[in-house]
Amino acid sequence: MREAMLYEKLQDKKVRCHLCGRRCLINDGGTGFCLVRKNENGSLFSLVYGKAISACVDPIEKKPLYHFNPASSVLSIATIGCNFRCQFCDNWMISQKKEINGKDFPPEEVIKAAGDNGCQGISYTYTEPTIFFEYAYETARLARQVGFFNTFVTNGYMTSEAVKIIAPYLNAATVDFKGGGDPEFYKKFSSVPSVEPIFEALMELKRNDVHIEITNLVVPKEGDSIEQIKKLAAWVKDNLGEDTPFHLLRFHPDYQLTTIPSTPIQTLERAYAAVKSVGLNYVYIGNVPGHPAENTYCPSCNELLIKRYGFEITRWNLKGDMRCPVCDREIPIKGKLHASGFSYPYALF
Repeated sequence: MREAMLYEKLQDKKVRCHLCGRRCLINDGGTGFCLVRKNENGSLFSLVYGKAISACVDPIEKKPLYHFNPASSVLSIATIGCNFRCQFCDNWMISQKKEINGKDFPPEEVIKAAGDNGCQGISYTYTEPTIFFEYAYETARLARQVGFFNTFVTNGYMTSEAVKIIAPYLNAATVDFKGGGDPEFYKKFSSVPSVEPIFEALMELKRNDVHIEITNLVVPKEGDSIEQIKKLAAWVKDNLGEDTPFHLLRFHPDYQLTTIPSTPIQTLERAYAAVKSVGLNYVYIGNVPGHPAENTYCPSCNELLIKRYGFEITRWNLKGDMRCPVCDREIPIKGKLHASGFSYPYALF
């Protein structure tokens, strides 16, 4: 166990956690909603520090991050636990697991494994990195020292205080929305009482110059309202900027939500057109390998700039300074194109 960060001690040996938007009040002997932070005699501890349930080498495009160090490889790590209860979670085997287990994989070993496997960065993903914050923080700090970048794949339900602490070491974040950010969808399908902490965290990430890409899971009938998706896209444009990448992800039935079919391609294409109409410049359709909307096009002249198939870049058509070869528009891509070549995802454990 490791003593938690960002909590306050209260009367009667109670504590309040200030890592995620739930701000759980935890009695002595109890755990937070995430089930991996425990009050022991009036002090809060992480039960999963250094206990990775999964470690894989992934292409950065899998996160998805399309405008950040393209074609790079990351070592992805996760522990069990989550602060959401998504009925459709495709990682439910680890995110909703109640037993505390995992392989001992301390930060120093994570860094070594990343180097041994030719990675350029570390990604904290699969479950919610906020709930293994201390582990992510120490790993990210060491990663920065040796020249690796760090990325979160997160539901965004973290406090501004948590963002401020991790931001000096966090280079990029993929923030995953579901159902267009509809508060009722979150209450019904993810047991989330309010979506406001997500938007507050996004603003804090923006203020701290963390590269942000947005995903939105389009769930047929329950979470595919075009008006709601446009509302989310408009917020992103107004608050994060028109160049913020926006990924519309296809839903696949999983976990407790197996009666809803996969998202029709036509639904995704309608959502794509709607988001483009709001004025976002870089809109993508995900989980549909080979779809033209996987690609990056120049917002000025519509030149095909980056062609993708799944997680692989199959054509690169940008000048060395990340400008369109036809109209010379600068394309907002952080980092550089990595020449290591495409790496299929593979698990270390």
